Amino acid sequence: MFDSGIHFNISERKILLRIFDILSILFVLYLVSNSFEFDYFTLTKENWTWVFVLILYVSVFGTVFEMYDLQKSSRIEKISTAIVFTVSTTVLFYLLTPFFTPVLPDNRLQILFFYFAILIALILWRLAYITFIVSPRFYKKVLIIGETSNIETIVEAFKSSDPNYKIVGFVNCEKDKLASVKYKAIPEFGASQIREIIKNENLSEIVVASYSSENITSEIYYTLIKLLEEGFPINEYTQVYEDLAQRIPVQFVGKDFYKYFPFSRNNQNKLYLFFHRLFDVLISLLGVISGLVFLPIVLLGNVLGNRGPLFYTQDRIGKNGKIFKIIKFRTMIKNAEESGAAWAKKGDIRVTPFGKFLRHSRLDEMPQFLNILKGEMSLIGPRPERPFFVKELSKMLPFYETRHIVKPGLTGWAQVKTRYASSIDDSLLKLQYDLYYIKHRGFFLDMNIMIKTLSTIIFFRGQ
Repeated sequence: MFDSGIHFNISERKILLRIFDILSILFVLYLVSNSFEFDYFTLTKENWTWVFVLILYVSVFGTVFEMYDLQKSSRIEKISTAIVFTVSTTVLFYLLTPFFTPVLPDNRLQILFFYFAILIALILWRLAYITFIVSPRFYKKVLIIGETSNIETIVEAFKSSDPNYKIVGFVNCEKDKLASVKYKAIPEFGASQIREIIKNENLSEIVVASYSSENITSEIYYTLIKLLEEGFPINEYTQVYEDLAQRIPVQFVGKDFYKYFPFSRNNQNKLYLFFHRLFDVLISLLGVISGLVFLPIVLLGNVLGNRGPLFYTQDRIGKNGKIFKIIKFRTMIKNAEESGAAWAKKGDIRVTPFGKFLRHSRLDEMPQFLNILKGEMSLIGPRPERPFFVKELSKMLPFYETRHIVKPGLTGWAQVKTRYASSIDDSLLKLQYDLYYIKHRGFFLDMNIMIKTLSTIIFFRGQ
């Protein structure tokens, strides 16, 4: 009955990008091998494993250099840099692992053929993706039904999450419509126009964004019931927001919060927790060894740029609210908080010249591997916060102390998705990501965080 047109969800577009990245590369390499004197990547029954090695490298490095970020993928000027970095690193690793890949060719010109074949394949396919898949014909068109006070926050959240998600309008669900819509970026429609909008705009779904079902007028309620019976997709805002933004909108979760927090079973899964701890210990041992390698550089930089103690310790809140001493390389001037605790912020004058380098490179975090070995922290989890800020933020942000049901982490979902919190709004955003991690915690999300952490380090996104 309803023709919602063609659109691709976020997960479908990410899969599409990965599959056609590989197919386009293999297709162009096949053309090159049959059109030129190029036999470096000629496949036979004996060497078919080369394909799997190439796929692995492209997938891993493509993730590290953010080739599958949908915001970047929608603009060629942004994705081009990621493509060049991915191809360069992939080819380098492919050439340096001859046990799993072809032996280096006698004619070194073939390496250039190999490099440019992959580069051209990805650029041509991504241009096709931007031209066709990201075009308006594949937008997911949505009608929002909710209170007028929420509309600006809702629209901005969806806009920043998915470039292909288009909100065509808004219907005020409140019984008392005295309030006017402050946000003029989208038109407001009446309840009687819902069916007309679905037909005229070729809508894909309706999103209900109301604090309470009691606010919805009877006319809208019965219209939604009828549409649902006819098979039209109707979804609740917090779930749509969570799927799009990969964070939980705690400010929209009311008294029935237990509906939104069916926390991951892995929080109680003994096997997962065992391997999680084993992974923590192994990586931390490697981290401590790596820290010793960097220690001479840090010592020299501290003498020249910090001029004071190398380390500093500070009280932080751990699992179940337990206080522990976090260990870091000092990045601020001595006695930086003589006048009391203060937010770290961009361009903070308290940060020393060498401290800026330590923060951007994340080298200041390396001593925390000792906290992980002691069991006070984990490799992955919410960022450990200071008792003073926890006390203050708990008064203003709902479910803030829920972060403490798992160990704090050296890295985490919030850390790789946003920068350090320097305000209440920043803390709310990070809380949304932390709760998403706790809710969906598992091996795949942990691996995703580790790969994104590499991106954070490579692109110097530390505060």
